[in-house]
Amino acid sequence: MHGPMPEIPENTETTENYVKFSRKKNLFLVGLALLLIVISLFTVTLGSTDLSFGDIIHYIFNPDGSWESTVVWDLRLKNIFAAILAGAGLGIAGAVMQGILRNPLASPYTLGISNAAAFGAAVAIMFLGGGAIAGTTTLNLSINNPALVTIVAFLFAMLATGIILLLVKMTSCTPETMVLAGMAINAIFAAGLSFLQYIADDTSLPAIVFWQFGALDKASWSNMYIILATLALVCVYFYYKRWDYNAMEAGEDVARGLGVDIGSTRLLGLVLSAVITAVVVSFMGIIGFIGLIAPHIVKRLIGDDFRYLLTGSMLIGALVLLLANVVGSYAFEMTIPVGIITSFIGGPIFIYILIRGYRRRSVV
Repeated sequence: MHGPMPEIPENTETTENYVKFSRKKNLFLVGLALLLIVISLFTVTLGSTDLSFGDIIHYIFNPDGSWESTVVWDLRLKNIFAAILAGAGLGIAGAVMQGILRNPLASPYTLGISNAAAFGAAVAIMFLGGGAIAGTTTLNLSINNPALVTIVAFLFAMLATGIILLLVKMTSCTPETMVLAGMAINAIFAAGLSFLQYIADDTSLPAIVFWQFGALDKASWSNMYIILATLALVCVYFYYKRWDYNAMEAGEDVARGLGVDIGSTRLLGLVLSAVITAVVVSFMGIIGFIGLIAPHIVKRLIGDDFRYLLTGSMLIGALVLLLANVVGSYAFEMTIPVGIITSFIGGPIFIYILIRGYRRRSVV
């Protein structure tokens, strides 16, 4: 079921209401996009280096290798683009996971993908020559072989996904059971990570802890090209399957009646969500709550129609992560990793969303 929406009779009250409702949702998405642009422009002006907005525009279009140009491109713009790409990737991954599993708790973090990546990074740091360079501190830490750490982190993230898919194939478990299996896998990798931290030496331990903190400045421009390419390919598939996701949201019986291949749609959706999550986490570390709260915010504001939910989750995810970057970078005397900030702001926001949704249902 990938075709256009069935035609609605023209010149009826239903048609007018539908058009008005759709226009409202589109305006909401446009407003989010404009807000993201405004906050990005504001963020690029922040920093200890005294640069006017005109100077920043000049160095954006005329990079000359000077210190000011480096500040604009390799510090400010890089972190802004990293926040947008990572937030968008985690946001859309969470939306698809919640839709195909029909579980509001489904997200890249709760399914164990993030902790699996962290465990893989710890293994690479301790046993495969990716450890920290001696003499560095956790505030200015250099990992000896970041490429190796990234690759192993990605492989372990995909391993967690493979375990979940294997359980599905062997047991034909329900979507709810799949989420529970993901939580169990999350706990296993978290325990393994704690064990590695316990036996780590004085050089490896700071590197392992530092890697877990989600930080935008870990990613290079070449890393972001990989994230962008992966996100673009994944989005093409997700948008192609948006009608199938809408059908699955209405129930499996409805989806089957409309000709949706539930098994393959769920399988491929889960794999691609895991891929984009693994790419982001392996480059930037653990960034929690984005994939969980972004879809919920959009659903509470404009509903759960995947034609709008996918784009809205990407924009909200990018906005939340960009704001977390601003808070972590400039609200304190020292830079706080963005993964810590997202957990601080994500938890209360998620609780507020749940309470607000409960109140609405009580009124109805």
